[in-house]
Amino acid sequence: MQVHDIVFTGGRVVDPASGTDDVRNIAVTGDKISAWGHEPIEARTTIDVAGQVVCPGFIDLHSHGQEIAEQRLQALDGVTTALELEAGVIPVATAYARAGAEGRPINYGYATSWAHARMIELSGVDPDGDIRTMLHHIGSAGWQDEPTAAQRAHIVELLENDLAAGALGIGVLVGYAPKSDPIEYLQIAELAARANVPTYTHARPLIAADPSSPIDGAIEIVRAAAETGAHMHYCHVNSTSGMNVDYALSVVADVQAAGSRVTTEAYPYGSGSTAIGAAFLDPDKLHLMNLTPQSLTFVPTGERIESRKQLEHLRATDPGGLALVEFIDDDDAHQRQILERAMTFERAAVASDAMPLTWPRRTPADALRWPLPPTALGHPRGAGTYARSVRTLYRERGLLSLSEIIARCSLIPAEILQESVPVMAAKGRISPGSDADIVVFDPDTITDNATYLDGTRPSTGISRVLVGGVTVVDGGRVVEDVLPGRPIRRN
Repeated sequence: MQVHDIVFTGGRVVDPASGTDDVRNIAVTGDKISAWGHEPIEARTTIDVAGQVVCPGFIDLHSHGQEIAEQRLQALDGVTTALELEAGVIPVATAYARAGAEGRPINYGYATSWAHARMIELSGVDPDGDIRTMLHHIGSAGWQDEPTAAQRAHIVELLENDLAAGALGIGVLVGYAPKSDPIEYLQIAELAARANVPTYTHARPLIAADPSSPIDGAIEIVRAAAETGAHMHYCHVNSTSGMNVDYALSVVADVQAAGSRVTTEAYPYGSGSTAIGAAFLDPDKLHLMNLTPQSLTFVPTGERIESRKQLEHLRATDPGGLALVEFIDDDDAHQRQILERAMTFERAAVASDAMPLTWPRRTPADALRWPLPPTALGHPRGAGTYARSVRTLYRERGLLSLSEIIARCSLIPAEILQESVPVMAAKGRISPGSDADIVVFDPDTITDNATYLDGTRPSTGISRVLVGGVTVVDGGRVVEDVLPGRPIRRN
């Protein structure tokens, strides 16, 4: 008889892939789920999890917080794999090497970056594989200029090289260069189709919001899918569509019904976060999204921006500084329902859009510091997206069953990737043979605690998290001396 490493006994095992939802024992050996069933299983370590849910680890397709501190916060929220796909980086080899040398508590991976490639070619920005570099330059005008034919060819070459190095797709921040030529977007989609990888798009404004946009943001994504055959992933449809979410979802539904591959994601917050230098936060354009300077909070100081003059000053002096952007009022029942429709759209994934922490006076020696100091600031979605999704959509609102919300946090993200990234076929599942990325939580108490004023308060109700069979959260606390995260690569 095989003796397994760990067996969890008496838990409610939920595996959306197989339709399993019942009380059974489940064993781990090495980095794999090795057995499950209703009979006793012999193991070196037995852990009683009666009354708790045992399910696949959550997979975040959209996490800019890629360092150890941010990933520990996400592990406490049930995340076992956090990928930088919407913005991406260049070169991915540098990002993978850096993460591998430092170690990571959860699995990690990167798309290549259209925006970073443009910054390299048009503005001379360093190709350092660091999301913070791109955020710092996101508001500069140079990279948003129209490239020559030769420059565009080199931008495509940079992306092709990264795809050959194992990039997980192409991140396209077209919403940050909203006047760029739609033909260039189609060329990027054609590249994605040839390479059989998805694009991950931050959409341009919808025409209803900005009639001057060269193309409607939702139409651009679905047109590219229909014309090129590429898999187009529509990032955080909630924040880029605002009060026009229903329109954007209807556009996607139509093209899905016609057979094109378009997938979506959303996060359960009415306020987003981005660099204050972003093009759509230009004081002259705020009204297009029904925003005012008072809709913005500057994260480094925690102050709500009071005037156009103050916003202009911050954009000029600290364009990479993070701002909270209130596009839907969380406390308004009608507006909250609009957000919930994005979250519950057919096969929409939950994704956090977690941002790097703002950590004044941080030194390299602070990289492993835990708990986080009170000076570490962040958006609550980096700490609470998954617990909040389970709490609101399942326990409080009953909009999704437990299996359905777990699928949106684990199985559906894995399926979005697995055609082009075969290793993901072993994630998002918890049956024998699957990777031992596991979350154990109490469905009656799982709760997000982070707020807009205190964005780094960890979620609670999650007792254990395993990554590749290694415990990274034990008793609701971070295990500080383990960094078992592995790179997720396309090849």
